[in-house]
Amino acid sequence: MAFFVRRGVAVCVVMVLVAVSGCGESGPTAAEAGETLKKHITELMRKGQVLDVRITDSGGRDIPCGEGKAKRTFAAAGRDPATERKPDSLNTLLVGALSGVAPYRIVEDRGNAPIRLANDEYKTVIILESPSNGQYAVRGETECLPTS
Repeated sequence: MAFFVRRGVAVCVVMVLVAVSGCGESGPTAAEAGETLKKHITELMRKGQVLDVRITDSGGRDIPCGEGKAKRTFAAAGRDPATERKPDSLNTLLVGALSGVAPYRIVEDRGNAPIRLANDEYKTVIILESPSNGQYAVRGETECLPTS
């Protein structure tokens, strides 16, 4: 009889531990999401075959947004081999390339304006904002996230 009681208690303890460990997960920290953002933008530029890529915002630092939370940023720019391609076309090309990097959804696209995309799993936002013919510009930021 004691064996069954101990076994029942052990099973209950394991079930409680599994349930509690799932409750503690609250997603990435600002630093983790910032590294993911950097990887996504870097990979996007590679997949989009962007030339002469230069980092315009290296990120890597917390930007406080209250309540012990912060966000991170990252940005890059480059050029297209076809210098006559219009900004809206360049942004559209990058949307296609981004689908091969991570599952982002379009949050805002008013045409001839920046395209804003978000990924809820990684807590990141990417803005495609090519400024002129043949010139790519991509910037991103994380949501406000815990710093640790």
